[in-house]
Amino acid sequence: MTPFLRLALRLDAAVSGACGLLMAGLPRPVAALTGLPAPLLLGAGLFLLAYGGLLAWLGARAALPRPMLWLLVAGNLAWAAECAALPLLGWVAPNGLGIAFLAVQAVAVAAFAELYLIALRRAALRSAA
Repeated sequence: MTPFLRLALRLDAAVSGACGLLMAGLPRPVAALTGLPAPLLLGAGLFLLAYGGLLAWLGARAALPRPMLWLLVAGNLAWAAECAALPLLGWVAPNGLGIAFLAVQAVAVAAFAELYLIALRRAALRSAA
């Protein structure tokens, strides 16, 4: 566990937790603003609260197995793809603010995936040295 990885986990935990609180705590108002379905926001928000808790726990550990880090990369990339796919495939019909809401999430989770990939590359370089 490097300071860089610990920081990435803590930032991801904070962002996921905050977004989860917003979506799970206020699904109807967020739905009214974004045009996204309230049940989708509630379910995603509850998931993000649990995910944020997991990330906080992982960030407090002394070590993190590489397969877990790869799982975080894959999960973040899948979340980013789903944020883009929801309106593109017609599964939801958000308004402009809803599109922006999904786009910001997609970019943020893709950025966290990249941070985890950087941590994996750094760990591989350290173990090769």
